[in-house]
Amino acid sequence: MKSHNELFSIIDTRIVVEEIIQQVKSVNAGAVTVFIGTVRELTNGKRTLYLEYQAYESMALKKLTEIGEEIKRKWPATNVAITHRIGKLEISDIAVVIAVSSPHRREAYEANEYAIERIKEIVPIWKKEFWDDGSKWIGNQLQTNSYE
Repeated sequence: MKSHNELFSIIDTRIVVEEIIQQVKSVNAGAVTVFIGTVRELTNGKRTLYLEYQAYESMALKKLTEIGEEIKRKWPATNVAITHRIGKLEISDIAVVIAVSSPHRREAYEANEYAIERIKEIVPIWKKEFWDDGSKWIGNQLQTNSYE
């Protein structure tokens, strides 16, 4: 385990999805949505061998917590937990899990989608892709800034 607080974590080991779900389950929840982001093999027709994620961990944890607070303001009846993995990830490995519970499914879906979009916007986690013919830092998660 790397950096974490009660509901938000940056880790360098395999993510156990059921543990993230257990963090948000509630007797008041009629819905639990789970987003699982995995490492895909093909991106724009190019074969990825593996990825490496790095993070400014203390700031990433602060930003994940901030996203959780934003969700609680927008959807007060929800519970949210987010875990993002860093380090080397192989094809099909889980990179991020977002679990949201709420009394009704619409809020759970909306809050979950909001969370992944905000992660890509504000959380300082960077991805390097490794291919047969080389590697490249992709940059921020929106891919609007690349790094040489």
